[in-house]
Amino acid sequence: MSSANHLSFKNDVLTNVFRTYTLITMTSNIKKRQLIHNKFESLVKLSLEVESKPRRFGTDERLSSKEIHLIELIGDTGERLSVTDLSVQANVTKGAVSQALKRLENKGLSQKEPDPSNRSRTIVKLTSKGKSAYFAHRHWHEQKDGGYLAYLQSLDDEKLDFLISFLTKTEDLMTAILKSDG
Repeated sequence: MSSANHLSFKNDVLTNVFRTYTLITMTSNIKKRQLIHNKFESLVKLSLEVESKPRRFGTDERLSSKEIHLIELIGDTGERLSVTDLSVQANVTKGAVSQALKRLENKGLSQKEPDPSNRSRTIVKLTSKGKSAYFAHRHWHEQKDGGYLAYLQSLDDEKLDFLISFLTKTEDLMTAILKSDG
């Protein structure tokens, strides 16, 4: 399956799950139900599109979302983590982290070094090019997230609790559907 088809398939699955859920649970107001469905569908499409679009982040290298977020993790943790530590922090396998690190090393963005406090352990560090990408990514988020962050910070506890509850229920629903046989 091509990357575009894979994204389309993911999008179709997520939106159909949400469509079914909203049709079952929100039968009282069709206009609001349709608006919620349309917003969710748009959010899924945009999210998949953002995740699939490589960006340069201050370097000459195109970086996938997974690559820049691994760079972010390395930078945010003070460059003290091993491959195992990174896999735990990122909640992915060591193999997935190793493959991503190999791509970052090939692009000149990261390197492995012996841990000075434990020579049997290797830690991952950013090169100067990797640090440039790290700081450019932080700056990008500051520019892009500013209004959204201010909006979230303006919400009172009741609205935040509702948002958390809604997202948790949606996450639980999707998790249950993924685990089911049919």
